[in-house]
Amino acid sequence: MSDTQPANLPVSPAIAPATWADLRWDERGLIPVVVQDARTGAVLMVAWMNADALRLTIETGETHFWSRSRGELWHKGATSGNVQQVTSVWADCDGDTLLVQVEPAGPACHTGAVSCFYRMVNW
Repeated sequence: MSDTQPANLPVSPAIAPATWADLRWDERGLIPVVVQDARTGAVLMVAWMNADALRLTIETGETHFWSRSRGELWHKGATSGNVQQVTSVWADCDGDTLLVQVEPAGPACHTGAVSCFYRMVNW
């Protein structure tokens, strides 16, 4: 995994590595995760992790998440083959959100779209 600053983000003069203890899980033991394509900078999806999903993500180098609707762990791409190879994991300043940079093997969205963010909101 890379330890370089994520693409297109300003570099802070006081970058310090985050530790497990720095992470702030919600009352359900979950933390939101923004998944970004490490090559293009495109936001691919937003999902949730619990401690087991984060541990598996770090151990395997592929994304694992917690499904709130099914109440179970899931390995992204386990059935579709569209796995996400992790290049880095970043915690935000408050430790309550993660940015996971990946090299995707295929579309991130269950609809087949490259990103889950393909619908612009009109107002």
